[in-house]
Amino acid sequence: MLSRIAESLFWIGRYVERADDTARLLDVHVQILLEDPWAEEDLACRSLLSVMDRAAPPERLPVGREHVLDMLAYDRFAPSSIAGSLVSARENARRAREIISTELWECLNTTWNQLPSHMRPARPHDYFTWVRERAAIVAGIMDSATSRDDTYSFMMLGRSIERADMTARLLATRALAGSAGPGWTTLLRSCGAHEAFLRTYRGTASDERAAGFLLLDRLFPRSIVFALNQAEASLAALEPVVDRATVDDARRHIGHVRTNLEYRPLREVLDALPREMEKVQRACSAASDAIRGRYFPSAAETNWVGEAL
Repeated sequence: MLSRIAESLFWIGRYVERADDTARLLDVHVQILLEDPWAEEDLACRSLLSVMDRAAPPERLPVGREHVLDMLAYDRFAPSSIAGSLVSARENARRAREIISTELWECLNTTWNQLPSHMRPARPHDYFTWVRERAAIVAGIMDSATSRDDTYSFMMLGRSIERADMTARLLATRALAGSAGPGWTTLLRSCGAHEAFLRTYRGTASDERAAGFLLLDRLFPRSIVFALNQAEASLAALEPVVDRATVDDARRHIGHVRTNLEYRPLREVLDALPREMEKVQRACSAASDAIRGRYFPSAAETNWVGEAL
């Protein structure tokens, strides 16, 4: 497979997942700010922009949800925003048109055509719901109509790395925003994890268990450990280990941060949650750099601008 095609497949997975997860994260925060008249809007919005690596205005200027939505939801030219991610996903699909299925191309192209171009949606929640539904359709087509070859492995690799990174950011917002941030039940609902969590623990919920579920559960697809395991599996499918004494850099970065989470007491991780989630984000970024060096050595720089969000 040509490196430019492999790169486009990788970024289709990443950008669609980024749009989906950003919609989930924003939906949670906007809903809290609308429902809670006592919420510290400026603190919550600044914490969110910090977690998403976007510069906030100076301290003397208040930051509200409208500013956050403009930056993270509707900006078609920023690869870290929802609209920008969907535009970039469609562009990468165009580059890989000879490889991806017609269904997947039509889905991404339709999504791009339906994006609001000039006017901001009147109800952000409806916009976020639409984004999540479109991302689910893309994921369904990838899973049901793509051969389990390198095409599938590169898309899954991109999706898994982005999912681990974005779940880490979601958990970091909970720690940094304090009382102005979402509760654990709200975070579980935003990931579609609430019912799975209740079934796993038979209704005996606690904040520690909820955090542990999103961090460590080996069966739930949106947990960090599950996503990292899936990324490792995709790398193994692309290039099985021949020499058992060595392992490539991408798998080393992913495996190190995964084992660091899995084999430490949960309380230790939760006591330093922002720092631990930053380690996950750095590991995902380092793994992406290693993947670029191994598979896309002559890749264009356009996609990688959005690497750190």
